[in-house]
Amino acid sequence: MIMLKKFLVVVAAMAMPSLALAQPANPAPAPVTKEVAAPVVATPAAAAPAAAEAAAAPAAAAAPKSMDGSLPGYTPMRPDYANSVGMPKAKEVDFQEQFSDNGQYAKWINNAILLPIITIISMFVLGLLLWVIVRFNRRANPVPSKTTHNTFIEVVWTLVPVLILLGIAYPSLDLLAKQFKPAPADAVTIKATGYQWYWGYTYPDHGGFEVVSNMLKEQGDVAKGERFRTENDGPKLMAADNRMVVPVGVPIRIQTTAADVIHAFAVPSLWFKLDAVPGRLNEKSLTITKPGVYFGQCSELCGARHAFMPIVVEALPPEKFAAWVKAQGGTMPGAEKPAPAAAPAVAAPAAAAGTAPTTDTAAAPAAAPTK
Repeated sequence: MIMLKKFLVVVAAMAMPSLALAQPANPAPAPVTKEVAAPVVATPAAAAPAAAEAAAAPAAAAAPKSMDGSLPGYTPMRPDYANSVGMPKAKEVDFQEQFSDNGQYAKWINNAILLPIITIISMFVLGLLLWVIVRFNRRANPVPSKTTHNTFIEVVWTLVPVLILLGIAYPSLDLLAKQFKPAPADAVTIKATGYQWYWGYTYPDHGGFEVVSNMLKEQGDVAKGERFRTENDGPKLMAADNRMVVPVGVPIRIQTTAADVIHAFAVPSLWFKLDAVPGRLNEKSLTITKPGVYFGQCSELCGARHAFMPIVVEALPPEKFAAWVKAQGGTMPGAEKPAPAAAPAVAAPAAAAGTAPTTDTAAAPAAAPTK
């Protein structure tokens, strides 16, 4: 029993220091600072309507579009499915029909120069091979010729390829120069920015507003109440909720850049392709010859949803383009911006007791004229 009591005393003595260390110190209470309430400044009653209007302004600017993408004064153009304008055509082996000056020139080079040259060379080589097989086989020619050279043939097979290359090079270099010819000073500037995985179109000449363009999904892939693709928007995987709207018959300066990775802005029916590189601004000019809707896609592998970055260019007559710009809240170059509405006059509050007396400036003596 005595041994048990001694054991308990030893255990208690060993536990006391740890308990003392574990016990947190009791800090002195911090002095309580009495907060003084700031004086309430009364807002004049007349300022309330102005504040309400200012609060309502952003909400009005952010009003959503209708389910078909239309705006006041603008209804999206329906694509021309009957003639496959601006879109791929089933079983097509040629270039898409072109609707830009450069595109029409490029297609003429292909059809009038390249294809005939390729066809003639291919048929000539095929005929030469067949003739050699028949004329110089072992039975028809048991003793082969030991001719080592022929001056005439060597001159011909040197000059003819040179002439062919010159015939191809001249129009090709001319087309290259036309594609990168600087846009005129009055060209419409549009900045296309590639994002993962959508496009943004900025109009710096028309107020600097930006239109964000995303691919429209099918009806079964969206929640109830969300916009989905219809035939009025374009083919599957190529329709977008917002289009890059441009005027027809007017030079367009398209600038491309990217916010994350490298993209490429490409519209085959307009003969236009330009890389969009982060930190770099690329530029090419374009003139569309016919109103319509023209489809393209991102042409640079840019991530998991690269295949879902459609490009939709809608070319409108200049007057309809101006109406679309106005519907977006922008302005046409040279047009005067509407003067902002005058704010309602705010009634000055009555002078409170104890305020400083008002100085009568009319009673101040005039300064003596200096000599």
